[in-house]
Amino acid sequence: MTTAAPSADDFLTDFHHVATFGATAANGVDRQAATAEDKLSRDWFAGFVADRGWELRVDGIGNMFALIEFVPGAPYVLIGSHLDSQPLGGRFDGAYGVIAALHAAERVAADVGDSGGRATFNLGVVNWFNEEGGRFAPSIMGSSVFAGLMDENEMLRVRDLDGVSVAEALDAIGYRGDDPRPAVAGYAEIHIEQGRILEREGIDIGAVDSSWYTQKLDVEVIGEQSHTGATAMADRHDALVAASKVVLLVHDVTTKFVAQDGSGDDVIVSSVGRFTVEPNSPIVVARRVHLVADLRSASPEIVQAARDGLIADIAAIAKEHDIAIEVRDFDVRDIQRFPHTGVELVEKVAADLGLSVRPIRTMAGHDSVPMNRIVPTVMMFIPSVDGVSHCEREFSTDDDMVSGLGALTRVAWEMVHGALAEDAS
Repeated sequence: MTTAAPSADDFLTDFHHVATFGATAANGVDRQAATAEDKLSRDWFAGFVADRGWELRVDGIGNMFALIEFVPGAPYVLIGSHLDSQPLGGRFDGAYGVIAALHAAERVAADVGDSGGRATFNLGVVNWFNEEGGRFAPSIMGSSVFAGLMDENEMLRVRDLDGVSVAEALDAIGYRGDDPRPAVAGYAEIHIEQGRILEREGIDIGAVDSSWYTQKLDVEVIGEQSHTGATAMADRHDALVAASKVVLLVHDVTTKFVAQDGSGDDVIVSSVGRFTVEPNSPIVVARRVHLVADLRSASPEIVQAARDGLIADIAAIAKEHDIAIEVRDFDVRDIQRFPHTGVELVEKVAADLGLSVRPIRTMAGHDSVPMNRIVPTVMMFIPSVDGVSHCEREFSTDDDMVSGLGALTRVAWEMVHGALAEDAS
C-alpha cells in the first residue's frame, strides 16, 4: 500500500496561518530563535500535536518532537525542519518543512492504522531549535547538539548581542525541556531550494545528494578609542577603517578562483553577515569591531586556500593600521554526501507522483547535514522563485509546496516501512 496525499487545503491554511507569527509589512517574518514570535509558532506546533493525541517532547536545547508510536520500542523516522527565521526573513525557509512534515505524518499515521499492516519504525516530526543562527551563533544548533556535534552546555551559554544566553531565552518562553531524545532510524526534510536551478530548469523536486564545504572566521579588530574631531589622523588606530578593509578582502577573495569548465559559475561564495562596532558613537573613533566571515565551496581545498590568503592579507592590514586583529576558525563543516539509496527513493516517489526530479547539491546548510552524520537522511527541495531567500521577498508557490508535501508523505511512508533501513545498520 502507498499512502494517499494529505489535504492541500488544510496544509495551506496552516502554512499561511503560521506565517502570521512575526509577520512583517513586506510579507516576510521576523521570528528569531527563542523570541516571543518564535514562542507563538512553538505553541501552535504543540497545539497541533495535542489535538491529535501525539506525544510531545522538548529536549534540553529546545528541540520539539511530535512522536507517533506504531511499534513499541522501535526507533523513530524523524521528518521536519525549523520554525525560527532570520531577522526580516522569509516565511518559507524552514517553516514549510515543519508544517509539511506535520501534515505528512498525520496522513501516514492514518494510513498505517487503516492498512492493518505493521510498520518497521515509528514516526516523529521535529522542530529544530535555532537553525538560522541569526540571534545565537552558530547556526544549525539544535540538530547539531542532537547529533552530538556540539556540546549542549556550551551552546546553552551562547549569548546574543544583548547578552541574553540561549538558556535564559528558552526559559523565558518556556521551551527549555528535559525530555529524553527519541532514538532515531532515519531523517527526511523538505525545504525551498534557495537557488535558481529547479526554477530555471522547470523541475518539481530536487533530490539533494551533497552539501558544500563551509567554514567561518570569527574576526575581532582591536583599535583605540579616541575623539573624531580632536585626534589627528596620523594618531588614530581606527578599528572600523581596518574592519572595512577586511570586509572587502572577504568579498574579493572569490575573484581569485574561477570555474575550470569556463561556465562562469561560482566555485566559492563569501560574505560578512554580522558586523558590530564599539562604542558605535558618532563622535568616537571605533575601538573594536567584531565580524563573522563565511566561506563556502564544493571544494575544501578552495576554501582552505581562500582562508589562508585572507589570514595573510588581514595580518598585513593589522600592520598597516598599527592595530591588533584576531582571527579564529569556527563552525567548519565538511562536505556531506547523502545516501544514494535516499536519492533513488526520492526519484522513485517523484516518478510515482508524476513529478519531475533531478539530483541537486545544497550550498546552504540545513538540519539534514548534521543528521546525515548519524542516520540515513533524505533531503528534498522545491523551487524558489528567483532563488531568493533569507529576505522578505522569498517565495515558493502553493502548487510547488503541495507537490513537495505529497513527495514528503510518500518518502515518510516508505522510510517508516523500512526503506533505507539497511543504510542504518
